[in-house]
Amino acid sequence: MKYKRLMLKISGEALSGKSGYGINHAALLKIAKEIRDLSKKGFEVIVVIGGGNIWRFRDTTESGIERTASDAMGMLATIMNSVALQSALENLGCDTRVLSAIEVPQLAEPFIRRRAVRHLEKKRIVICAGGTGNPYFTTDSAAALRASELNCDVLLKATNVDGVYDKDPKKHRNAKKYVTVTYMEALQKNLKVMDQAAFSLCRDQKLPICVFDLSRKGALLQAAQGKKVGTLVHE
Repeated sequence: MKYKRLMLKISGEALSGKSGYGINHAALLKIAKEIRDLSKKGFEVIVVIGGGNIWRFRDTTESGIERTASDAMGMLATIMNSVALQSALENLGCDTRVLSAIEVPQLAEPFIRRRAVRHLEKKRIVICAGGTGNPYFTTDSAAALRASELNCDVLLKATNVDGVYDKDPKKHRNAKKYVTVTYMEALQKNLKVMDQAAFSLCRDQKLPICVFDLSRKGALLQAAQGKKVGTLVHE
């Protein structure tokens, strides 16, 4: 295997299926099966899930809810998604732990780095919930932070497009896809790999980022194996 310890970043919308809101059972089960298959092949898997299928500040700016409170609601949404994924994985026979940046002892363990590493050593799938525990930081930043703390070999960013483009491929037919791109090129060309805080942390830690389409069959396994899929951002 090219990689051993993986950070998988999944958007909350991936759990909602075509509806774009809430948790779709079929979508949840599909993702859980792919993660199970990774674990069975010997990969150490850490997952961070967004909360956009339930609550996200930028989609609710007209609600009148103040930013820090809105971000706290988003972090709670990630915990809901994480508990749902844990349940789906356990129904498939996987040993799974949810570790949260926000203390909810009835649902999850607190995130403690040494505890997370121990779970990985015991071949458990670790789901990191609650974002970073702080407002103004996205779950992209949470994924980059946990991947750095836990010495991951790669950050797999699952999206709804098959890589990084020079412009939005859904709006521009002539959009150019990058197979590989360096951190510096991504900065200079202002490529939308992930938010700047998350990207800067990955760059500083020399953590490669693989951006790929989660809906494409077999793409997750190919990305984990270091095969040519999506776009690889590296040093």
